Amino acid sequence: MFTNLMNMKLHIAPNSLISDIQKEFNKAFPFLKIEFFNNKSFSRTEFSAQQIIAANRRIGDTQLAIKDGDIQINEEMKVIELERLFKEKFKLAVQVFRKSGNLWLETTMTDNWTLSQQNNHGREISTGKNINTQPDDYDLNRDAEH
Repeated sequence: MFTNLMNMKLHIAPNSLISDIQKEFNKAFPFLKIEFFNNKSFSRTEFSAQQIIAANRRIGDTQLAIKDGDIQINEEMKVIELERLFKEKFKLAVQVFRKSGNLWLETTMTDNWTLSQQNNHGREISTGKNINTQPDDYDLNRDAEH
């Protein structure tokens, strides 16, 4: 089966602003966001709101030994794989969040979902629209006089 998968590359460098990385990711997945944490243990149970690194900080401010590099992301990648990639390649603790109405929820219970599944679920919850829903094939205004 042919599918047109969405692929993206995030460039990570010491002078990269966290907000720029977040915006780039959010362009591809508008109902997801990534947050960077000061959590060197990488323990999932130890992530807290107080450890979120401010978006106006540079990656090099949080991880002094970081080198330039790229992360290849595609929509079929699982959340846990993306988080692991940041950890293994850059020693960065990240967590993916999914939009749910006006809230952002951690995806820890659904880390085995793909980024596409997470994003589509966020869309459904936040807008009430499923991306796969076909428009109705009738026009309510078809008999209206113009």
